[in-house]
Amino acid sequence: MSALLFRSTNGQSPAVNLREAFLRGQAPDRGLYFPEKFPQLTPEEIAAFAKLPYHEIAFRVLSKYTDGIIPAAALAAICADAYNFEIPLEKVYDRVVVMRLDQGPTASFKDFAARMMARLMGRFLAEDGKQLTILTATSGDTGAAVAHAFHNVPGIRVIVLFPIDEVSLSQRKLMTTLTGNVRTVAIDGKFDDCQAMVKQAFADASLKHLPLSSANSINIGRLLPQSVYYFYAASRLAKPGEEIVFSVPSGNFGDMMGAMVAKQMGLPVRKIIASVNDNDAFPKFLASGHYEKISPSRNSVSNAMNVGHPSNLARLVALYGGQMDETGKILRQPNLDAMRRDLFSSSVSDDRTRATIREVWNKYELLLEAHGAVAWRGFEDWLETESLNGLPAVILETANPAKFPEEIEKTIGFAPDVPPAMTAAIKLPEDFEHMGADYAKFKSYLLTRN
Repeated sequence: MSALLFRSTNGQSPAVNLREAFLRGQAPDRGLYFPEKFPQLTPEEIAAFAKLPYHEIAFRVLSKYTDGIIPAAALAAICADAYNFEIPLEKVYDRVVVMRLDQGPTASFKDFAARMMARLMGRFLAEDGKQLTILTATSGDTGAAVAHAFHNVPGIRVIVLFPIDEVSLSQRKLMTTLTGNVRTVAIDGKFDDCQAMVKQAFADASLKHLPLSSANSINIGRLLPQSVYYFYAASRLAKPGEEIVFSVPSGNFGDMMGAMVAKQMGLPVRKIIASVNDNDAFPKFLASGHYEKISPSRNSVSNAMNVGHPSNLARLVALYGGQMDETGKILRQPNLDAMRRDLFSSSVSDDRTRATIREVWNKYELLLEAHGAVAWRGFEDWLETESLNGLPAVILETANPAKFPEEIEKTIGFAPDVPPAMTAAIKLPEDFEHMGADYAKFKSYLLTRN
């Protein structure tokens, strides 16, 4: 059986296999890799997940993509090693559940993809005897998850760019306190500036001698592992063949695309709710068919979602038959009717976010931080347009509330408990570079630090 191929959303680069897509990150034509076709899971295979632990579900989903690339036994061992923490599903009312993806080593959903990527990339590089530099832009949680996952992986160095004024202290310290092969660079600018500098480096012909890749959600290696927890939630909550609703806090739209990957593979999904903060380019596009990116991005309390132009919209548009280039220009309109059938999106202001944190705590004694609150409020916005009709619904909580103690205390009057790993990181000394949003300076840094 030949390996599954991945094509660029820009359509100007040759198709590659999973290994090449992982190691390259972004396609040479600046597009994003996406499966040429989605492998299918039968209803019987999906039903069997109900009796399996998370790491075994991960193996059965991801093996559909790694066949011919990674031996099954090796992938099973990697999954068992990567997913050794809990994924709580907290019932709130009726069949409405919060899935907490904040129990990994950096208390963020980004751990799910980063830990898998690090293990796979490390294996690929060891097989080839090569080295690689991972460039990553972060708006909050990606940097820490990537830094921890790739820390001390042989053959890999990691450089993380983050906007100096838009990450919390704990988010920052989880990445700036690491040493060795991990370096962090604070940028005087927005997340979009950091992301643009990373993308420009990938496209810079004069850096071709540097083997560069990405662990942002521009890398298909981020999306595929993130599809697994949607299968996991459905296996615990939905009856065989029953549809399910997901509300996903959305910034760069990688997590939402993980849900879309699961749907394309055969998971029965009634609706995917892509809840955003004040960076509302997508809900406006879904409503009007006209896309206009937000520049500069708007700073909201849900800081990891401060993205003015989500990279993964190119994949979403391609999935519905359209084409969007890396700048956000739509070259061919997608099937908007089909997109609206499958997706709902609303914008949640900071005032509504804080009100939701208070309301959910007071009514259910359920503690949400800002990103989970955006997902909750987006779900409630959807309920004003459609009925759940007794189906299960899952709201994703993507970060531990302890990452935002000041905001939580200001909103509901007490600070959340802090996980031990975060307590330890807060006490460590930081070490990071600091520069303006200047690509020439960043390029010089890359060359001199090689």
